[in-house]
Amino acid sequence: MRDFGITLFDEWTAMWNGDLTLAERIMAPEFTLRYAQPNAGAYDDIHDPQALAAQIAEFREQRPGIRFAPQGEPVVEMDDTRTGFIARPYGAESTGPDGAAIAISGTDILRTVAGVITEVWSVSGGPAGRSFY
Repeated sequence: MRDFGITLFDEWTAMWNGDLTLAERIMAPEFTLRYAQPNAGAYDDIHDPQALAAQIAEFREQRPGIRFAPQGEPVVEMDDTRTGFIARPYGAESTGPDGAAIAISGTDILRTVAGVITEVWSVSGGPAGRSFY
């Protein structure tokens, strides 16, 4: 199950990097997002894959070229029904409006039931936060 959890986190990251077709495959039909980042209120009312894909597209449009990458060692606690948790730090790099490089980091925790993501907790310091762990 560890390999499945790592692959699912990699797909979560790929979705945030623009592969929006993954939303239908990796997200449950109804889920909860809990984002503890500045200006993340738009995610509070998103509960379906289509709305999440649309929000990610808008997010990426506002931050052209942003790139997310998993960092550190993942924590995977999952049973043989693919139900459990995956937690992993991530980093992201983009270019600000002034052309300066912006590096941020955070941690995402994905709760899964039967192999799809049902709940997400995400914490990041935002552009003014730490750029790495």
